[in-house]
Amino acid sequence: MRGGPGEAERRQRWGRLFEELDRNKDGRVDVQELRQGLARLGGGDPDRGAQQGLSPEGGADPDGGLDLEEFTQYLQEREQRLLLLFHSLDRNQDGHIDVSEIQQSFRALGISISLEQAQKILHSMDRDGTMTIDWQEWRDHFLLHSLENMEDVLYFWKHSTVLDIGECLTIPDEFSEQEKLTGMWWKQLVAGAVAGAVSRTGTAPLDRLKVFMQVHSSKTNQLNILGGLRNMVQEGGVLSLWRGNGINVLKIAPESAIKFMAYEQFKRAIRGQQETLHVQERFVAGSLAGATAQTIIYPMEVLKTRLTLRRTGQYKGLFDCAWRIMEREGPRAFYHGYLPNVLGIIPYAGIDLAVYETLKNRWLQQYSHDSADPGILVLLACGTISSTCGQIASYPLALIRTRMQAQASIEGAPQFSMLGLLRHILSQEGMPGLYRGIAPNFMKVIPAVSISYVVYENMKQALGVTSR
Repeated sequence: MRGGPGEAERRQRWGRLFEELDRNKDGRVDVQELRQGLARLGGGDPDRGAQQGLSPEGGADPDGGLDLEEFTQYLQEREQRLLLLFHSLDRNQDGHIDVSEIQQSFRALGISISLEQAQKILHSMDRDGTMTIDWQEWRDHFLLHSLENMEDVLYFWKHSTVLDIGECLTIPDEFSEQEKLTGMWWKQLVAGAVAGAVSRTGTAPLDRLKVFMQVHSSKTNQLNILGGLRNMVQEGGVLSLWRGNGINVLKIAPESAIKFMAYEQFKRAIRGQQETLHVQERFVAGSLAGATAQTIIYPMEVLKTRLTLRRTGQYKGLFDCAWRIMEREGPRAFYHGYLPNVLGIIPYAGIDLAVYETLKNRWLQQYSHDSADPGILVLLACGTISSTCGQIASYPLALIRTRMQAQASIEGAPQFSMLGLLRHILSQEGMPGLYRGIAPNFMKVIPAVSISYVVYENMKQALGVTSR
């Protein structure tokens, strides 16, 4: 490995960094200035360790800032720790980290990444174009991030968020063996489930309006957003806007657990002797896992639709609704609309994942040359756009599913098959008929994603899940 720079050069470099961070020129660097500096340098938000280093407990004065001498001491300790981590990754001790060493380090934690993913990680730090990372590149990239061990480094590279927008098929995250052993995986699933529950509850009126318009809107009545809301409030009061939300929340936990377990099994079956799964293979595994979860919890989907559309006093509750359906229509009623529901998973998940990956990678290529993490705002924007595209493609199947779930409960309504209902809608209403209710569906995407993200991050903190 190259020899380290002289002490004088190091102190000059630290002094220049101190001056750059000290924006108000008061001779101290506080957490706010560090956060602003990291944003300018493309490093994101300061982590917990860096903030502690700038706190009174970290040796600073009570104002929470560091003067030049304290800042220099902090960086000196950081460089020593980073040097040890660099040696841990540099397995052949040639002074450089290459793609194969990145892959080996991930495998040691039980996480397999593709060659393309490892190259993307390396490219985020490779400033001289050698396709390797030397000590200077490593040091400059991680200097202000508090990385304590190899797991911290790898988790910094490994991005994971769980966002729920009510009907989104999420591809479960790749949990490491350490996360599984420590129970971190179920904490993340719990955090995601709570975030989904709060998000769905917050946007339940729009969700009920969507279902109401899917079933009752037509050319003749021209039911719109305001008219639909007015009709629901007049029929059952303001609280009626949340009908069906209870079971919509209840089904999150079993759906998430089933999807995660099924995804793990399908992933192993597809991977076989391969070291990793490519994006297309992850999509197949995720789609199969989603279909498995849907098959098991689908009766809850039917109950949710019936409870969402119920009139005041029609059912006493969830179990009364289930009993009446069983008594009057038989067990097959709990799988009305199952075929279009499963078929809708493929275009939704495929387009959603493809658009998300394309947008994120295009942004990284054009605007982010120093980091493999585009930042949460970019990820939220990519997720919102990709989800919208997926919904446009799969919405006709979702509408047919909902009408098939509901048609038995509407007096005098004909009982169509999937193709029969498709022909009927096209003949009576044309293509616009397949998109009834899509406006409130779009309206709930941004608030649902935002609520879900905020609650998820707070739940992770409450459960002790570390975001690295």
